[in-house]
Order: sequence, then C-alpha cells, then structure tokens
Amino acid sequence: MVLGVTFNSKDAIFWGCCAAAATATAGVITYYATKKYEEIVPIQYQYRPGTISGWLASALEKHSKTRRKMRPVRVYLDGCFDMMHYGHANALRQAKALGDELVVGLINDAEILRCKGPPVMNEEERHTLVDAVKWVDEILTEVPYDLKPEFVNDLFTKHRIDYIIHGDDPCLLPDGSDAYAHAKKLGRFKMVKRTEGVSTTDIVGRMLTCSRVNHFIKEDEPHPLASAFSMGREASGADASTSDDNTRTTLSKFLPTSRRLVQFSNGRVAPEGARIVYIDGAFDCFHPGHVKILKAAKAQGDFLLVGIHTDEEVQARRGPHLPIMNLHERSLSVLSCKYVDEVIIGAPCVMTDDLMTTFNISTVVRGSTSETSCLGPVEEERYAVPRKAGVFRELPSPSDMTARNVIQRIVAQREAFEKRNAKKVKGEEAYYQGAKTYVQEL
Repeated sequence: MVLGVTFNSKDAIFWGCCAAAATATAGVITYYATKKYEEIVPIQYQYRPGTISGWLASALEKHSKTRRKMRPVRVYLDGCFDMMHYGHANALRQAKALGDELVVGLINDAEILRCKGPPVMNEEERHTLVDAVKWVDEILTEVPYDLKPEFVNDLFTKHRIDYIIHGDDPCLLPDGSDAYAHAKKLGRFKMVKRTEGVSTTDIVGRMLTCSRVNHFIKEDEPHPLASAFSMGREASGADASTSDDNTRTTLSKFLPTSRRLVQFSNGRVAPEGARIVYIDGAFDCFHPGHVKILKAAKAQGDFLLVGIHTDEEVQARRGPHLPIMNLHERSLSVLSCKYVDEVIIGAPCVMTDDLMTTFNISTVVRGSTSETSCLGPVEEERYAVPRKAGVFRELPSPSDMTARNVIQRIVAQREAFEKRNAKKVKGEEAYYQGAKTYVQEL
C-alpha cells in the first residue's frame, strides 16, 4: 500500500505496459517529428550541436587521444621477411592500421633453418629491410618460429602487445598445428588479408628461370650461405637429385590498382623551397643495398624523388626474364621505404632538361655500385644534362649488394631451392584453388 492505494500484481503489469507503450509512442512521434522538421525548416535555421554538446564532443575526443598516447594500442606481426617484397610491406601496412604502434618479430636464421630451410638473406640484411618499412615502429629480434604459450604471454606482459596479427593464409608449425592457436584462444588475434600475386616462392621461381637463359647471371660464384644450405639439406635428408620440372614458374597474379598505389604513397608534396634530390634505377629485387643508397640520397636534401625505369628499358640492358619484378611491383617496394617521398613510375633512363624542370630537381645522385653487366646507355649519356648543370653527384655506395648478387645466391644452390619450391608451390596452389576465401583488406 502506497498513500492509501493498494496495488496488486495485475495492476503492476497493466501500468508497466502503459508506461512502455507511452515511451515507444513518444519515441516514434519524436522520430517522425524530427524527420518532418528537417524537411520543412530550412537548414540554416535547423538546430545543430551548440556550445555544450560541441564542447563535450571535443573533450571526449581529446581525452581519447590523450589515453591513446599514454597507452597506445600495440600490435605484433612476426615473420622471416626473406627476399622481402611488397606483399610483406602490405601485411605490415595492414597490421599498423589495426593499432597505434607496430612491433615486428624478426625470426632469426637458426629458427628459419630449423623450420623452413636456410634463408636467402641473413638476419642483418633482413633487419635492414624491415627497419626501412615506413609502417614499422619497433623490431624484436631472436624471436622463435613457434608461438608457444610462454612466448605469447611474454609478448602480452613484457612487450605490452595487445594483439597478434597474421595473414589469412594458414600458418602451420612443423607438427601441423596452428602457430597462432594460443593467441586465438585468448581472443588476442587479428587477421589481415594476404597480398595475392606475390610470394617468395614465386620470386625464387622467376630467378631460377632467368638464370638458365640470361647472360647477366653466372652460376660459378659461391654463395656466402652455401654451407648453411648444405647443412639444412643434410639435416632434412634432402635428395640431391632433382629435375627441371621442379623449376615451376607461373604468370604473376599481381593485379595493380590505383587504390594500392594510394595506400603505399605518402601523399607528400615537396614544400616551397625544398631541395629535391633525384635518384633513378631499376630497383629490382629490392634489397639492403637499395635501402642504404636511398637513405644516403635522402640525406642530400629535403625531398627524395625516385625514378623507376620501365620493364622494357631494364630488359634492354640486362636481357630476357629481367627485371625479376615488373614495374608496378618495383614501384610498390620503393614506395614502402621510409626514406622515399615520391616515385616516378616509368622514368626515362636518360635524363632531360624537361624532367629536371618538371619536378624542380635540385640534385641528381647515383651510387658508385651498379650492375656490372649493364649494357644500356653509357653513364655520360644518362647523366649528361645534370653533369652539365653541375648538379650531379656520385655517392659512395654503403653496400656492394646488387640484384645480380641476390639472384646468384639462389642459383648457387639451385637444386636445394628447386626442391623447396616444388613443395611450396603445392601449398600455394591449394590456397588459390580451395582454401582461399574473401577477406576484407584494411
């Protein structure tokens, strides 16, 4: 009894229903009244967020940014990153989009040798390539290939990782189990879309084919990792005999789009008065030597513009099946480098006054190390215009690595790589033919 009025259960239900009906009716009336109001009243007289609501929204946004600065979302993506290409870079780009700080786990040489076979590039070289990617904030070295619960928990506690990232392609450990099972169980795993049309296996296949018919590559130079390859094959009991059928090459599945170029581009414009530095080349099989000369070139000015030669010009200089990567693939690799501000896709091999004027180029540079078998225009012709203008400079190359050297590493252990490729190709074909599903790319 309340104030002399007695309520029973039926009355309570009745009045509860009345209240709910009244609330719903008020909501419907308010909704349609608002819609009618927006149709009839001119927009300049309509209500918009005022001082209080605007201030509150601004305060909440500021608070969110402050919290993210104090405790940024840290995401982790690991890998071998051997023969690093634009597919690796795109995975790193997508991973960074899922957080504020991207931490990359670089698997060491010993772990790669144990689980996959010897790498083409050593850990120092792979570190140089990963560190140059503009979306990478931090690199962890000496990480294991197996993401055991102990290591995963160490990531979450010691390194303050919020989520572990991997592509949508399956990643299995040597025993056949899912490498990311523990992270998935904890709800701390996120997936990004695999970049189709490129893989280390595909690139190695292109190199093996190229070396059979191209004078540019010689097979008589030893590979610095030859002993490691031999140990890896002995440990796995690999058969030394293999046929030419193991050299599998397929048409590239890479589909260049304008969106991909925008994703990789910085969108930067050289500010007025900036000293624009220009360097050009094939930039095939993007490697640590490229990274180091681009870093040195950027140090010569304020804005680094990179000219990338067409496939036809590179082939004219180096012969059939070169370049290994086509023009768009090479452009994306260069664009992913943090030292590069802009690229010219299909730049002329011989520089002209028009090119210099169009892009307001202040300095033209090139490295002292180049592909020794280049048959194209002599250097005097290529850089005659900037030489005459007194703006040409040859920089001592920080590395003697070339695309030819990289290909020779593969060729020096042809049989081992052909056998390894034959196995990997089957896995990739299975992905494209059966396991592939649609995944939204970030």
